[in-house]
Amino acid sequence: MDLRYFLTSLTAGDVLDILLVACVFFTLSFFVRGTQAMALLRGLVLLFGAAVVVSSLFDLVAVRWLLERGLTVLFVAVPVIFQPELRRLLERLGRAGFLISRGAPESTRARIIDDVCQAAERLSERRHGALIVLERSSGLQEYIRTGIPLNGDVSPQLLLTIFWPKTELHDGAAIVDRSGRIASAASVLPLSSARNLGQPKLGTRHRAAIGLSEVSDAICVIVSEETGRISIANGGRLIPRLDSKRMRTILNALYGSDRTQALSLPQRVREQVNDLVIRLRERNNS
Repeated sequence: MDLRYFLTSLTAGDVLDILLVACVFFTLSFFVRGTQAMALLRGLVLLFGAAVVVSSLFDLVAVRWLLERGLTVLFVAVPVIFQPELRRLLERLGRAGFLISRGAPESTRARIIDDVCQAAERLSERRHGALIVLERSSGLQEYIRTGIPLNGDVSPQLLLTIFWPKTELHDGAAIVDRSGRIASAASVLPLSSARNLGQPKLGTRHRAAIGLSEVSDAICVIVSEETGRISIANGGRLIPRLDSKRMRTILNALYGSDRTQALSLPQRVREQVNDLVIRLRERNNS
């Protein structure tokens, strides 16, 4: 009877209100998928749902009182528990504004992609470890300052020199800034906070690349020192075991187009969907 009354009393405004709230929660779910926060959130929902069902079935007054008081504590705890995900959400919303970020022209980014691919192929053949970061909309100045300033043009020769094992700059990240120049080398990046990264044996370079991609929209190219395999980290995800063709295709899709420089909110959503499709394809191929 209550359900029938609810359905008959629904108006067009109520339906629109419900759909908007559902879209908000669906969009927010993209920021915690594949992270340790997802498992924590799932556990909280299951625990709270089970407590509500049990208290309703057996009329447990004390449990119902505890749940009502616990909601207030939960609202305070959520920003602390999901701080990395909330930070990532606010950064992406900030980048989805109307301000245009000035970056390198598309022709320059195409040359950078070619130079990075050439350098990664040679480093892979020699099994020299490398970590190359391509800055996009998120500012990376706090990480650039941790390294040795270079301000040099991107070239395969310079990248090969930086990551030569005998040099002082090889143990760190080379960051290509938004203008298309190598801003620094030997930069220190934040390690990933995720416990389950999908692969049990990931070195410091891979964890640092994933960690930076979790807190920014930067693209990280990693060459494994042990196996020589090339990987790309983007959006907190690692795309492993890439050959030169697939690496170039992914970099063109994520970094080579003008859409990475100034995007509206719908374009940002479309970009996230495209990135998700690329990751699914790479997972199926691997």
